[in-house]
Amino acid sequence: MVRGKVQMRRIENVTSRQVTFSKRRPGLLKKAYELSVLCDAEVATIIFSQKGRLYEFSSNSEIRKTIDRYRRSTNDAATYQANIKQNILDGTYKEVYIRKQMRLKQETTNMERKIELLEVSLRKLSGQCLGSCSMDEIQEIGDQLERSLSSIRERKAQLFNDQIRQLQAKERSLKEENAKLLAKVSPSFPSCLANPGQSTTHPRATTIHSQSSPSTDGETRLFIGLPKS
Repeated sequence: MVRGKVQMRRIENVTSRQVTFSKRRPGLLKKAYELSVLCDAEVATIIFSQKGRLYEFSSNSEIRKTIDRYRRSTNDAATYQANIKQNILDGTYKEVYIRKQMRLKQETTNMERKIELLEVSLRKLSGQCLGSCSMDEIQEIGDQLERSLSSIRERKAQLFNDQIRQLQAKERSLKEENAKLLAKVSPSFPSCLANPGQSTTHPRATTIHSQSSPSTDGETRLFIGLPKS
């Protein structure tokens, strides 16, 4: 009679489940023993029944030694995996660092080349190193200088106009301030100071001067001798 294939799932019947456990447990322990003897392997088997009863087998004298060895192996494996991951990360970081350094080096080389070209162009604009320049290059340099001079003249004219406007504004401000000062001080001074073109001689002084002054039409005579009594 051919034995049918057993479906691997939990047996629902409690009695059948206990019977199956009792039948298969010795076979499992026997297989572990045979594996340790035939292959000279260190084998340890731990079984807990549904009710919590312990069944165990160890090819070593003590199962605890096998468990300690298992723990050391798992720790070593975890450490090894961590080291592998760290090495991978270090390698990735190193590769990124190398790429970054190469990019920076390339940028530095390009910048040095640009600086060198700018220095050559500046020397040509200042009239140096023109012996190797062709006619077209000379013409281009001349046009560039003309454009530069035109820009400089425009800026210079703009600065002059700005200064002129500032001076004119300052002049207007000074005139307004002068007019305000004259308006403030005019009432406290005589009219002669306000009108400097008029005569400053007092009328009485003019009359006295006219009386005491001899006539310019009279004859002037010279008398020598003692005065008459």
